[in-house]
Amino acid sequence: MTARKSKRAASVAVIDIGSNSVRLVVYQALARSLVTLFNEKTLCGLGREVQSTGLLADDAVNKALTALRRFRALCKVMKVGRVYAIATAACRDARNGQEFIKRAERLCGVPINILSGRREAELSALGVISGIHQPDGIVGDLGGGSLELIDVRRNRLHRGVTLPLGGLALQDASSKSIKRAQSIVRAELERAPQLAEGRGRRFYAVGGTWRALARIHIIQSGYPLRVMHGYSIPATEALTFARRLRRLAGANALADIEVVAEARQPLLAYAALVLEHVIRVAKPEAIVFSTYGVREGLLYEMLPARERAKDGLLSAAQTLNELLSRSAQHAKELIDWTDRFVRVAKLSETPEERRLRHVACLLSDVGWRFHPDYRGEQTLNLVCNGNFGSITHQERAMVALSVFYRYAGLREETEPLATIRALVSPAMLERARILGAAFRLAHLISAARPGVLPATHFRSKGRKLALVFEHRMVDLVADRAGSRFKQLARLVGRSGSIVRK
Repeated sequence: MTARKSKRAASVAVIDIGSNSVRLVVYQALARSLVTLFNEKTLCGLGREVQSTGLLADDAVNKALTALRRFRALCKVMKVGRVYAIATAACRDARNGQEFIKRAERLCGVPINILSGRREAELSALGVISGIHQPDGIVGDLGGGSLELIDVRRNRLHRGVTLPLGGLALQDASSKSIKRAQSIVRAELERAPQLAEGRGRRFYAVGGTWRALARIHIIQSGYPLRVMHGYSIPATEALTFARRLRRLAGANALADIEVVAEARQPLLAYAALVLEHVIRVAKPEAIVFSTYGVREGLLYEMLPARERAKDGLLSAAQTLNELLSRSAQHAKELIDWTDRFVRVAKLSETPEERRLRHVACLLSDVGWRFHPDYRGEQTLNLVCNGNFGSITHQERAMVALSVFYRYAGLREETEPLATIRALVSPAMLERARILGAAFRLAHLISAARPGVLPATHFRSKGRKLALVFEHRMVDLVADRAGSRFKQLARLVGRSGSIVRK
């Protein structure tokens, strides 16, 4: 009974009252790697008329209050431990914003923090820091009412700025004229010195409407992964795409597109317009889309410093390891075991390659419950489409391939989809094959049980590698283990043999 109460108290929710949508996200716990239990939004359009009338529209207010009433009931049903509520541009800019917030607080049952533009930019940046490994560039959070811009270098952020360039704000201020909106965007972006620091770096695009642009690009390009977070487009390609999409959306040629919510479709032209001009001014190297933003930044900021310092990807992999593997301890021993193999075999490895190897070790047994005929395919899909951050799409594919090879083997007929292989470089593909071969050997000799791998050691002499079993483990030696070790040795340009100590 006590444990169940403790588990319930660990959950945390964020109610985000934006200019376009009102959203509730419930997370399993306040942790370095957030796990979403529930996510629901209602497109209310609170900021639809703020630029022209200075007021939140009555129908939008009623729709938002209805959503908030449901969100409070959901939090009660789910027994959420702690609820935080924030509001952004529409509520801070509208004359009746405070009145709406008072009514909303009575319904939510918690205080609602109206974020300043600068504070919103900071939280967006913290969200990107929490979800992108060592970011370096300009974060741009495009909402319904505003665009926040802020410079981020790893875990350091500079002063942010807010501009009235959200989709609803532009639509309202321009009287739905794309030509007038262009003039507004040009004038406002001239007031953003942050963009001058973007040349040759990355632009991190945050916000639902920009994610909608990314979704369209993924589908039109036939890209094999549908994961939005970390999706990257070279800036020159993104500029061409944004310009074309802006023209199509402005001509209502995208009215029937099903991958974008109907309420967002009218805003696509304005989102594309802003992205187009951001690229022209900032001249970034690439556009990277982030699903981590203000909500994740809010919770990341609450973590103790030691938790914030943790690697988000390794934390997520550790969580999956503990939930899905047969032995969490075995995965940790596998990390040490492959550390020794890399050292003895004198394999070249960068710190980033070492990081991904450790992640692959933690995920190497997550597919054991799947049907044996489909373990490779299912784990490939699980890792490629996993809901975690701090990893690029190329890195996702490399880690997924290494675990695929662990289950499916290295025979040509077992090769996975060419579209996934095409995401990685030849060097990354070869490294995935080496890791897959190492995992096949390790799991065979240990049966995924802890205490076995520490009793095996590697020796190297010239071009020969040996796997040495301590006396207490010699009964685990078998021909199959010998053939798998020889295969692993061949992949690193050596001959291999097993030795009984």
